Amino acid sequence: MAGDRWATFDCYGTLIDWNGGIRREFARVFGEDRADAQLERYHAVEPTLQVDGARTYREVMRETMHTLGAAAGDEDALGEALPGWQPFPEVRPSLEALRARGWQLAILSNTDREFIDASMARIGVPFELAIVASEIGSYKPAHRHWERFFEQTGAARERNVHVAQSHFHDIVPATSFGYRTVFVNRRDAPIDGVTPTRVLPDLRPLPAAIEELGGP
Repeated sequence: MAGDRWATFDCYGTLIDWNGGIRREFARVFGEDRADAQLERYHAVEPTLQVDGARTYREVMRETMHTLGAAAGDEDALGEALPGWQPFPEVRPSLEALRARGWQLAILSNTDREFIDASMARIGVPFELAIVASEIGSYKPAHRHWERFFEQTGAARERNVHVAQSHFHDIVPATSFGYRTVFVNRRDAPIDGVTPTRVLPDLRPLPAAIEELGGP
């Protein structure tokens, strides 16, 4: 596999509509009028519970919901709902186009095996590999996902491209590993510090853009 071209992906927010899934649960649990504010709080609280890598992602979501004030019966609402969250509409055709061009696909995700398996089934496109946080005891932006990926594939970094919607969790550490990066800036977020190799609004332009980055 060392000579293959690899496209590695974040999953939630990049391939699966993570914010949409969370917000729907927040509207149900906390009420429509509080959903946006609670979503903003979620993004602040969640990383603090991932730092030491000791919790599964289901536990991270449950503890975050507890911190946000969910009733005991709703603390596992996100974990119960996540397997049903849908991919963005352009994801499947874009990934199919990459596979048709000879790219190997992998997911590097801050999640658990049960969740990533359900989400890959929703996406409906084969991946050669999926590395999840709960099996390696580490959450991005720490580097263990990329270290495990290289251990398992022996891939050449100059032929790899990492695709993600989080500048903090993915673009910064992937760049430090020598990856070329595609920042899927679905929310038109400002870019501070590390500059991605490419910035796209969604995955529709990805097959053409990635061909320019991954070598022959």
